[in-house]
This record gives sequence, structure tokens and C-alpha cells, in this order.
Amino acid sequence: MITHGTEIKIFAGNSNRPFAEAIARELGLQLSNIEVGRFSDGEINVHLGETVRGKDVFLIQSTSQPVNDNLMELLVMIDAAKRASAGRITAVIPYFGYARQDRKARPRDPITAKLVADLIHTAGADRVLTMDLHALQIQGFFNIPVDHLVGGPLLFRYFQDKVDDDFVVVSPDVGSVTRARNVASKLGCSMAIIDKRRPKANQLEVMNIIGDIKGKKCLMVDDMIDTAGTIVQGAEALYKNGASEIYACCSHAVFSGPAIERIKNSHITKLVVLDTIQLPEEKKIDKIEVVSCAKLFALAIENVYHDRKMSDIYNNY
Repeated sequence: MITHGTEIKIFAGNSNRPFAEAIARELGLQLSNIEVGRFSDGEINVHLGETVRGKDVFLIQSTSQPVNDNLMELLVMIDAAKRASAGRITAVIPYFGYARQDRKARPRDPITAKLVADLIHTAGADRVLTMDLHALQIQGFFNIPVDHLVGGPLLFRYFQDKVDDDFVVVSPDVGSVTRARNVASKLGCSMAIIDKRRPKANQLEVMNIIGDIKGKKCLMVDDMIDTAGTIVQGAEALYKNGASEIYACCSHAVFSGPAIERIKNSHITKLVVLDTIQLPEEKKIDKIEVVSCAKLFALAIENVYHDRKMSDIYNNY
């Protein structure tokens, strides 16, 4: 807990204020006063309600829906802190949007993750604290230090009491194999992979399952769920191949478009997510369980503030 709070200021944008309040409580602090509003034409207006001169400033803002509004809020907040002579500015971005655009998949495509990294740096951030980037190489897109947290340890603890000889961790696609392998290793169980192909954007066809899942309890692990097409079709494939129970977990509950309806009607027994993105009331259903990662972010902020290493953070969680 930070007890000498006069040198640290924590501000929150509008994207996930309850999460920011939870972080502040873990640190034994109050959120600093900030006004984040709109002019009549929709332009974002930010005013820091207290001095930040020479202070260690943490700006908490996920770039979740509405993505562009929340991103712009973050940039304006950073600029306000910089022009108010903050000593150090850390952009705390629990969910980093535009992370899926990390390479040129086709000719003439943008690399928007790099663009956003440049915008955050240019606005005046001195470092970034985030969790489970969709592509790890995005850390290298920044010209400032990036502290990258992982949500896996928080998620697999939820399932520890369910693990037995019939428990299997499943990667919903090839891109999530490393993540699934790490969780399987921590839980001490076997793993399987869903092999699929995607004919076009947001459409996929499951081909086959690599590994033994018949009669098993399966846990699909991913970093984010957007429209829920991948995770729901994966659950369908597991069900058809004889899985006895199907669970899923992810760090970022984007849940856009038909996601909630798909999850509600799926073979998934329980979907566990972190609170990096605020879940509106209309998206809260019985199948979805939210686990807070506010304490983990609080520990990370404390380590940044005290210039301590991050490698031991999970030992203290």
C-alpha cells in the first residue's frame, strides 16, 4: 500500500471508472479529481482538478468501446498532465485496443497498433502499463518502457478446484497455443488444440481437434473475446467430439455485436473474464463470471512508483 500519497496522482477516464476506483482502494488512495467531458460538438474536454507538478501520474483508461472516444480521452488526459508539468506520466491501459492490427496481413493495410503506440508516446506518456496484448510484439512498437501484465494466473486459479485427470486445457486456435500451454503447465493437466481455418473475416470453420477430449472437462483459453464466434464454434466442436463439460476464460471481454446472445445459447457452462473492460448490466448473464485484476494492477503501479522490478509481482498476489 502506498502511504505517502502526496507524490502520486491517479486519474481515471470514463472507460472503466469502477475498475480505477478498485485500484485506488487497493493502494489506499482516492482517485484524483478530473473532469472529462464533451463540448457541444463532441470534442473531448479534460481538466485536471488538482496540481500534478513534479508528481508521479497514472492515467487509467481502457481503449474499449467506444474505442475511438476512449483513445482520444486518454491522449487528451496525457497532454493535460504533460502541460501541467507532471514528473512522470504512466498510461495504464488495462485493455489496449487496435492490437489486432499489428502487421500488414494484405498489401496496403495499416499497422494501426504501431500508430496508436506512436500517438500515446507523442502525447507525452513516459511509460505504459497494460495487460495481455493480443500480439506480444506490440511492446516493441513503443519507444517508451512497457510493463506487460498477464491475466492467466488470475484466471486459472478460478479453475484449480475443478482440475482432475479428466481436465484438459484447449487452445481455440493456433495463435493461442502458447497461452494454453502455459495454463496447462500451471494446472498440471494435458492440452488440446482446435485446428480451424477462416474463409473470411469473422467467419471460421472448425476442421479438427488435436488431442484427446472425449469425456473430458475442457477449458478454452484466449486473450480476448470479441464477437464470440471463435469461442462458441470451438465449444460446439468440443461438444460434438464428446467433451463432458466446457468452460472458457479470457482477459478481455470485448463482447461486441452478437457475442452475448451467442454465449447464452452455446454449450459453454461458465465463461470467466477479467474486469479490464467494464461489463454493462445488459451483458451480465449467469454464464459469465467476472474476476477482478485490480489488485494486480495496484501492485504493478506500486512497483512502478517505487522503481521495483515486476518479475516478483505474482508472488505477492
